[in-house]
Amino acid sequence: MENSKNTNSKYRAPTGRVIRVVNKGYGDAGASWKKKSLKGFTAESGSPSEDIDQHNSTLRQRARMLYMAAPIATSAIRTNRTNVIGCGLKLKSRINRQILGLTQEQADAWEKKVEAEFELWASRKQACDATGVNDFYALQQLTLMSWLMSGDAFVIIKRYPETPLYPYSLRLHVIEADRVSTPTNLLQPVYNTTEGKAENGNRIFDGVEIDENGAIVAYYISNRYPNSIINPADIKWTRVEAYGKLTGLPNILQIMDSERPEQYRGVSYLAQVIEPLLQMRRYTESELMAALVESFFTAFIKTESNPNDMPFNEVAPQDQVSRDPNEYEMGPGVINIMNPGEDVTFADPKRPSNGFDAFMRALCEQVGAALEIPADLLLKAFDASYSASRAALLEAWKAFKMRREWFTSDFCRPIYEIWMSEAVAKGRISAPGFFTDPIIRAAWLGSEWIGPSQGQLDPVKEITAEILAIGEGITTREQATVKLNGGHWDSNIEELARENQRLSEASPNNQAAIGGQTQLKTSEIIRSVVNQAIKEGDNDGKHS
Repeated sequence: MENSKNTNSKYRAPTGRVIRVVNKGYGDAGASWKKKSLKGFTAESGSPSEDIDQHNSTLRQRARMLYMAAPIATSAIRTNRTNVIGCGLKLKSRINRQILGLTQEQADAWEKKVEAEFELWASRKQACDATGVNDFYALQQLTLMSWLMSGDAFVIIKRYPETPLYPYSLRLHVIEADRVSTPTNLLQPVYNTTEGKAENGNRIFDGVEIDENGAIVAYYISNRYPNSIINPADIKWTRVEAYGKLTGLPNILQIMDSERPEQYRGVSYLAQVIEPLLQMRRYTESELMAALVESFFTAFIKTESNPNDMPFNEVAPQDQVSRDPNEYEMGPGVINIMNPGEDVTFADPKRPSNGFDAFMRALCEQVGAALEIPADLLLKAFDASYSASRAALLEAWKAFKMRREWFTSDFCRPIYEIWMSEAVAKGRISAPGFFTDPIIRAAWLGSEWIGPSQGQLDPVKEITAEILAIGEGITTREQATVKLNGGHWDSNIEELARENQRLSEASPNNQAAIGGQTQLKTSEIIRSVVNQAIKEGDNDGKHS
């Protein structure tokens, strides 16, 4: 036992003394206060509100600045946007026809009708965006990037008047995380807090109101950004209930990734790597400036004259070179005539450093590990073997797919349900039982959201692997099509049938050629490719 004034890992004995248990369990490991390496490691952790909410404003501003000024941070955000969203997650209706009692033909016809109707709304800026700036797919990109930089993003559900060209009233208004905050008149009287108390007695965590059970019931949205130069007296908050009382549909969506229980606000994707990203930016700028100075062949004048009499003016344009004998010109290739008693010394910074590339690569590997983006992908530099590059891409795509599923659950599917409710209510879509039975409602709402595919480093080998998986029933042709290029197998079949028909009509001789090619069995093609791969080997090979 030992006495301690530190408040970590302690309990109070009956006598009132603070006592700490040592040399037991973690007390002799990571929780030790006796080891020299851990004595100075004072870690204080509080509630999610204390650890996250009170620091979120600083995290957001720093993350955004790094996105705007640090290339590695920009790459991390945009790489996620390109691979998670790409040109947009497209709707593929997947209703449960068994529950609905539909034939396959009826289900296919209904799904195509819904996809066409949804595209009518989603593909037009004025039809889906409250600001009229982005279509539904660009809104996905905007929301994801805002989520990654700010920790969370919010989408307000609005209604606009219908028109003949825009038959749906649904509009989406994406706002940044800063505008959701606790009103100043509801803040608790504690220094630097974001926690407040609503007029109905509910607690508020950084603009998120929760009831006595901890469920979110409302959000507080300000009419401007907190750091805006507008007069602070002009700021006002509006309380928006999370769900409509009559419909039960969301009035506002919060897109975030929770990392702790009872956490109500998100943390920036760059939060854990802000410091190394900043230092990498500073180091890069330092090396760049040193190399720039060296390239200028910078000269330093030595003289016995009074230094105050030495004019060091800025470099003039080439067509305005001064002829004054008391002025010296600085710049690439400039020759100055020295006066008696004067000398010149040239700087030799020896930059960039020979270890610059290796050092930056090592830091990018650590940053990439924290962000779940391998350094090869973060830097867009694929100079390893085929196996190593493929392993890096596979690892990155685990995170991209997981993030896509989160985004789909928080953004795409809730909006699709809101849109479908309006479409069915207006009679543009027929869905019997949609408003009366929750199981039938869920059956009508079945959907997949197809985004960019992983791509292939070696298409022959990877397509061959998919063919083998299809042959063994491990995957389907439709799943393989989505994985390889994000396409639709059904649409491909229809298009191929049309193309073959046109080829046959254009030249009857082509039909014989096509038939001769298809006689080569798929198994023979696979066997040929596999044998060739075995002979060549790919462990040490470089991919192109």
